[in-house]
Amino acid sequence: MDYTIGVDLGTTSTKVVLFDKASKVIKTANHGYTLYRDEPDMAEEDLDEIFQAFTEGIIDVTKGLNFATDKLIAVSFSSSMHSLIAFDADWQPLTRVITWADTRAVNYTEELKNNGLGKEIYAKTGTPIHPMAPLSKLLWLKNEKPDIYKQAAHYLGIKEYIFHRLFGDNKMDISIASGTGLFNIFELDWDAQALAVTGVKKEQLPQPVEPYEIARNLDPEYAKFIGIPADTAFVYGAGDGPLSNLGVNAIQPGVAAVTIGTSGAIRVVSNKPVIDPKGRTFTYALDKDHWVVGGPVNNGGDVFRWAKNNLFDAEDSTAKLLHMDTYDLLTSIAAKVPAGADGLLFHPYLGGERAPIWDANARGSFFGLTHEHTRAHMVRAVLEGIIFNIYMVSLALEEVVGDLHNIQATGGFARSPLWRQMAADIFEQPVTVPEAFESGALAATVVAKKALGIMDRLEDIEELVGQSNTYTPNPENYNVYRELVPIFIRLSRQLQTEYANIANFQRKYNNTNKD
Repeated sequence: MDYTIGVDLGTTSTKVVLFDKASKVIKTANHGYTLYRDEPDMAEEDLDEIFQAFTEGIIDVTKGLNFATDKLIAVSFSSSMHSLIAFDADWQPLTRVITWADTRAVNYTEELKNNGLGKEIYAKTGTPIHPMAPLSKLLWLKNEKPDIYKQAAHYLGIKEYIFHRLFGDNKMDISIASGTGLFNIFELDWDAQALAVTGVKKEQLPQPVEPYEIARNLDPEYAKFIGIPADTAFVYGAGDGPLSNLGVNAIQPGVAAVTIGTSGAIRVVSNKPVIDPKGRTFTYALDKDHWVVGGPVNNGGDVFRWAKNNLFDAEDSTAKLLHMDTYDLLTSIAAKVPAGADGLLFHPYLGGERAPIWDANARGSFFGLTHEHTRAHMVRAVLEGIIFNIYMVSLALEEVVGDLHNIQATGGFARSPLWRQMAADIFEQPVTVPEAFESGALAATVVAKKALGIMDRLEDIEELVGQSNTYTPNPENYNVYRELVPIFIRLSRQLQTEYANIANFQRKYNNTNKD
């Protein structure tokens, strides 16, 4: 039997999926790791923890294979974007993985926005000016961690670190590169102006390569440890956002992919880079012929997790007694509340926000609370608030790429019938959920098969995605949402005038309390 492996390097876990020749899921493994938040606005990961999660996942899914008769065609990657790791000249790490969720560069980001350089750089890189981007992170390192900045000889992201550790490579696929804020998406090379602003030299960055780049000759020690043949093809793959579109077959005009995992996004595919004059949307490469235009949100499933841990912690024991997942129990509670949560709105900006407001100082809030509202209303409002926010992004996206006429749903939220229906009602669009839940890993293996000449076109993934379930808008519900959405949008604009003030207050007193 021939097999492929898709590796999905996420923010809080790495998922490894083994597929057979027909791209059917044979086995999955998922290993988590800590997102370190040791100080305000920090969000870092440990390199060894991620590498261990990756290796253990490979070991788990290949257990039982006989490589005398079974063939592992390729291992290919989907990776979270915008991470940054600094290394010295001997390739010793000087930092942990500084993730997309880290917003310590907020002050330097605001400087870029205010001095006009940010707008110029965005127009060439397609990456909105925000603390998530390595562009801003490098400015933060330069100013806040000068010793590290001066020692740094190399900068990589997490996927590139894994390839360097396994093969000694120093390369980065253009999909990941296009999310750094340092990469010119029209010239397909590192941007001279962005490098000048950060003070980083081109030699400190990896060589840009296609997602179809193949590494072979795995270090024999790692091959033995992981238990796979040393000549297995490792394909670079691409960023998780672009691959998510591919994985749900949302690569036709007007078909949007909505993903909600830890974070979230809405994206559509274009055959060329598209820049938003207002700087609200990103343009990232899938490959040179497919460009993903969209907006990411910081606050997705992690906000639901916050609600579970802080508002419904007692429900964990109830769920165990009922032999239910706690999140399923909470969605069943939310389903008993009518659409609109009886006028309770929730702005889900617990981790600042990227699209649509691009404000790292943004903070979450409930609005409209009365004596009549219960915890059930609050959990419904949390779920609706996450979708309302992504709908706001879709309005900006339509200004850039035209009308959307279908939503392909993926990520953890796509498993919830309530959330699927909620999305259909709020967007007033059909929401289709492909049968293949492991969309990122599946898309990574399609890139591998194209790299190896097994598949001719990315569009051939349509044959692999399988059956789909479609949810259509409920008129009774979307009429309610039509009234609430404008209030949600106006309120977000009004609150934005005070986000910086409350965020600075929190930073001041958080630091004081720690001292």
